[in-house]
This record gives sequence, structure tokens and C-alpha cells, in this order.
Amino acid sequence: MERNVPSIMLVDDEADILEFLAYNLRKEGFSVHCARNGEEAVALAATFRPDLIILDVMMPGNDGYETCRRIRSLPDMGRTVIAFLSARGEDLSQIEGFEAGADDYIRKPVRPRVFISRVRALLRRNPSGREEPARLVYGDLEIDRERYIVIRNGIETDLSRKEFELLVLLASKPGKVFTRDEIFTGVWGNDVVVGERTIDVHIRKIREKTGTGSIRTIKGVGYCFS
Repeated sequence: MERNVPSIMLVDDEADILEFLAYNLRKEGFSVHCARNGEEAVALAATFRPDLIILDVMMPGNDGYETCRRIRSLPDMGRTVIAFLSARGEDLSQIEGFEAGADDYIRKPVRPRVFISRVRALLRRNPSGREEPARLVYGDLEIDRERYIVIRNGIETDLSRKEFELLVLLASKPGKVFTRDEIFTGVWGNDVVVGERTIDVHIRKIREKTGTGSIRTIKGVGYCFS
């Protein structure tokens, strides 16, 4: 019987790409589910919570961005990592992906060993080695680390996984100024390469969604929660 086998959902309208990626993932022992379009992906994601979703951008019907937004709106999808796999590498395309709720962006074409390495990096957890409080409460703002939700004035707010992790990082040490390098390492890790504007986009989305002014910009340095 399989134990603790990470589940991965692949979404792409090209059958040969799905077959290629699924073969390499299954060879490494992962549990793999495949979807051919956005509608199928949303329906499949609703039946189980995959650990990782790898999502094509250019698909007929609902494109990857819209599919990502719909998946993020499903219950209990806060812990699922979503990565786009696309030949489009321009900054605006990546920013749109992050704003839709994605955690990472993988460029096509990708070699099997590199792809597996990126998958492992996305699935990797980085335990701190100490017990962290399940909830962080600051006035009317509550951050529930176990349920991956944020509540302000009794209203639940949906954040993407990276938005949530970034908020938790800043709120874990109120008053501390986190440099951009510290934020990159703490939220994205050393194995993921993201654009310079990624942090700014995520901070803006957190402010918009939570309506809080608790995150201060420290020009030329980083950000601070106070």
C-alpha cells in the first residue's frame, strides 16, 4: 500500500506532453492525475486535494490563469502548490500567473531531470524545527496557519498559498524589517527563480484582499509588519 506518496495533477491540452510528464513522474514514484482542459481540471481538483498542480497556460476554453483562479476558489485548496508550465517567459505573463494564485512558473521546454528536480523543490517542506502558534492575532486580523485562512473583522479572506506564506512570514515577527533577500528565501526558497517584481505584486494583493495597512514598505530594504 502506498504511504505518503505526493499526488500531482497535470493539466495540458496536448496529449503527448501529458504522457511525457506523467511517465517521468510515475517513474519517480509520484501519484499522477491528468486533465486535458480547464473544466476537467477544476472538476478533478474538487474531488481530491492534490499536493501539486502543474498547469499549462495556453488552453482552449478557460486558459491556465482562469483555471488557476477557479481552483483557488475551491474549498481547502490553500495548501496545494500550483505551478504554470509554459513557453511564455515574459515578465507580464509570469506576473499574471502569480496574480491568478500560482506559486511558481516553469519554462518549456524542460528536460526530465530538471523537471523532476523542480517538482521535488515545489513539494519540499522546510520545517523550522520549533512549534509555531496555530493562530496569529493582531487586533481585528486573524491568521490561521493550520487552515490557511485569514480573517479580518469576522470576514474570511482568500489568499493564494504564496500570499499567505508571505503574510505569515512578516506577521511572525512584528516590527522586524525583512529584506527582499530574506523574503525570497523564506517564501520561495533557494531552488526557485522569480522575477524582481514578484514580492511587490504579492504585497499589493495582500493589502488589497485583507484591507489592512499593517504591512509597511521600507524603501530600498524590504517590508515590515506592524
